[in-house]
Amino acid sequence: MSVSVRVPTILRTYTKDEAEVTAEGETVQAVLADLEAKYPGIRARIVDDSGKIRRFVNVYVGDEDVRFAQGLDTPTVSGTQVSIIPAVAGGC
Repeated sequence: MSVSVRVPTILRTYTKDEAEVTAEGETVQAVLADLEAKYPGIRARIVDDSGKIRRFVNVYVGDEDVRFAQGLDTPTVSGTQVSIIPAVAGGC
């Protein structure tokens, strides 16, 4: 299953400044493994040592936040878009 992955600016050093890359996998977990094979070090910025999505990173398959779906086991249909979005905090 080939999917399009939107990469946030902060992680583009791993993807040679590409904002969008292609990855293979039937689940988010498999897509992240393929990204890691192509762009070493990127997975550790998305997933922590316990294998969970980092607290300040959001991952979407289409318009669905995977935390409210099946987590890293969320299916990724061919042609779908996976978005990696760092959470933004701050304010007055």
